[in-house]
Amino acid sequence: MKVASFNVNSIRARLSIVIDWLKKEAPDVLCLQETKVPDEAFPEAPFKEIGYSSAFSGEKTYNGVAIISKRPLKNVKKGFDDRGSEASRLISAVIGTVPVVNTYVPQGFHPGSDRFRAKLDWLDRLYDYFNANFSPEEPLLWLGDFNVAPEPIDVYDPAHLLGSVGFHPDEHAHLKRIKEWGFVDVFRLNVKEPGQYTFWDYRVRNAVDKKLGWRVDHIWATRPLAKRSTRAWIDMEPRLGERPSDHTFIVAEFKPR
Repeated sequence: MKVASFNVNSIRARLSIVIDWLKKEAPDVLCLQETKVPDEAFPEAPFKEIGYSSAFSGEKTYNGVAIISKRPLKNVKKGFDDRGSEASRLISAVIGTVPVVNTYVPQGFHPGSDRFRAKLDWLDRLYDYFNANFSPEEPLLWLGDFNVAPEPIDVYDPAHLLGSVGFHPDEHAHLKRIKEWGFVDVFRLNVKEPGQYTFWDYRVRNAVDKKLGWRVDHIWATRPLAKRSTRAWIDMEPRLGERPSDHTFIVAEFKPR
């Protein structure tokens, strides 16, 4: 099983990047964030043409999540609950026998702001969501833009950036709580070296060339699935092409049960 995650930063603007990548890499599952399109305008047809099913939940201009899969998407649910709370930031489906949860965690704006407090509250709700709906003793995949770099190795200058939104002790504590519920960071299970990033800020001149990146996009799995992981990597090529997203693809592979 080959899975990937990508903050596309507008699916309509970067549809060709996603389609070309799917044709090249042929993952079983791709989770997208920041699709920035209402459901009635999601470009479902191009995915069908290359053999992929889609489940999506979005809104105009902001947010938006989607799961793209070679296999049928079963039991698709949008949001935290039956009311679809935060539906444009969370979508789940069962693919084969594995539940897949795709999230776009709020960015948080600035430490000390109301939006930062809301981000921490959102992570608390996510903990409750996992605890209420899943078991850490069963296979489960969590992918997406977490908007948090968990470890010093995940940012280009940890001493300077500590305390910034995305690399703040409060965010680390809330994310650690979720991890300790039963998740394994599949990328770090396979890749130990520094300099592995998925996001480079557009506002920073030559950020990619200068290696001024953050690893805020993730693939996590419960232990029964993580122990089947065989490989993980970050594909830099799409970030170096024309009109790229400010993120790139993170990928992981798992051997069959």
